[in-house]
Amino acid sequence: MITAAQLVTAFEDCFLAHFNTRLVGGAEEPLYLPAHLMTPACVYFRFDYVSSALHEVSHWCIAGAQRRQLEDYGYWYEADTRDLMTQQQFEQVEVKPQAVECILHWAAGLPFRVSVDNLSMPDYDAKHFAAAVMAQVGEYVRLGGLPERAERFAMHLLAQRHPHIAFKEFLKQQYENYCR
Repeated sequence: MITAAQLVTAFEDCFLAHFNTRLVGGAEEPLYLPAHLMTPACVYFRFDYVSSALHEVSHWCIAGAQRRQLEDYGYWYEADTRDLMTQQQFEQVEVKPQAVECILHWAAGLPFRVSVDNLSMPDYDAKHFAAAVMAQVGEYVRLGGLPERAERFAMHLLAQRHPHIAFKEFLKQQYENYCR
């Protein structure tokens, strides 16, 4: 199983030189800080949680150049006490990042499950959100268009585990297996 330290190294291998960005674990809360003077940009993830790292990397992979100049990409975030309407807004902006996160999990050989990130709704049924995330994964698989940095990182993670497996075939097989 891949460790947080291995993810940090893989991220650095893929992105430090060209994007001046590091992946850093051990944070109390996830956070993205843009580069400043001689300090590279940092994608912070919670403690040493691999899933937190992959989630935060997925946001970084989707954020465009302008958003990567802003703390936390300029996104709003409301704590895990959202009401139903705010939860639905949260899910709308999380579909693509969580679809990328799913693909990164698969490439790293890890199971994936969607996160509604809301402790105030313990009985909340996230089936519709999970379906939307998987529909987006399906679009990435069938139509291509996976964000370039996400594809690069996923390919790197897969190559570390299975250097002779073609990424697009792997992804297609993973999606087909999921849909069975």
